[in-house]
Parts: sequence; structure tokens; C-alpha cells
Amino acid sequence: MPAAIGFTVKSGWAAAVVVADTREGLLVLDSRRVELCDPDEPESMQPYHDGFATMRKPGPKLTRLLSSVRQFGRRSVIEYLTEIRTEPGNVTGSGVVVGSLIDPTTIGNEHIRIHAMEGKLFREVILEAVERSGLRCAVWRERDLMAIARTSLQLSDTSVKRTLQQCGAASRPWRTEQKHAALAAWLVIRGVA
Repeated sequence: MPAAIGFTVKSGWAAAVVVADTREGLLVLDSRRVELCDPDEPESMQPYHDGFATMRKPGPKLTRLLSSVRQFGRRSVIEYLTEIRTEPGNVTGSGVVVGSLIDPTTIGNEHIRIHAMEGKLFREVILEAVERSGLRCAVWRERDLMAIARTSLQLSDTSVKRTLQQCGAASRPWRTEQKHAALAAWLVIRGVA
């Protein structure tokens, strides 16, 4: 039974969903929150923020926070990937859903740039961990996901949404983040990259 994992990147965490494509339909094998920042280092959730809408200046504190995210997040994702790959199902790849792929240095507004830098940081942590685990990986922007699904799966938006709702009916929570992660995994199973 082919299976894949999808991640929806958030600030400091990711929704992770493993799905399998079975004869009966899409099946959720696992759904959980994977922490990307150390709970003992609360500022690592938004390391580039130094108060509201202010960018943290380069220096030892920023270096320590970024290092904490990279180490803790990578370890957290690798441990999760190791765990799910010992479960039933053949996890063949990963899909990562992100808010943006824009280069943060091109953003003029400092507050928006801070968020873009953090999004890039958390995305890179996941991608590095997935790569180290030997899984192939695809990355999609959240806003493009449904159009890609419609074309690649040859299903209407309604059919895609219905399938995602039904497959996650027993999973809690089952919000937009989990549905997007499940859809990314589904696309990976179907060979979309």
C-alpha cells in the first residue's frame, strides 16, 4: 500500500499527515503536530522577531535562536520520520506545503520580511530532515495546491475536498493545515512533483 507524508509549515511547528492510497480510498495512517522549535526556548518560535514588527538584530542571541530551531526542528522531524517508517505502509515520499516561496530579501516591509524569513527557516528545517531521511520531497505553495490537485488528480475541487474531509473524519484535529498536508501526501503518492 503506497503511502506518503505531508507537512504544512507553520511558525514553530508543522501539521504532519501520513496517508495511504488504498482500494477503498485515501486513508489517514497518522496525523499529528510536529514541533520545530524547542519549548524550553520560547523565543525560537519567532526567532527573527524582537518585539512586535521589529527585526532582531544580528548577534549572539539571534545566532543561538536560529541554531536552536535548526537542531531541535531537524531532530524532531527525523525522529517522527523514523517512527512512521517503522509503521505499516510504504512511505515513499513527502510533500511540504508552505505559505510562500518568495526570497525574503526582496520584501520591503520589515514586518512581512520577518515572517517570510521565519517561514523560510522552518521550511528549510523540514526539507533538510526529509532529505537526510532519504525521502524524495516536493514543495507547493498553499494557494496553488487545489489547482495542482484538480489538474493532476483530474478531480473537481468538490471531489478533492470531499475525499479529504472523509479520510480525516476520525482524526482530531482535522483543520485546514491537516487537510493541506494530506493533499500534499496524496499528490506525492500519485507521482506529482
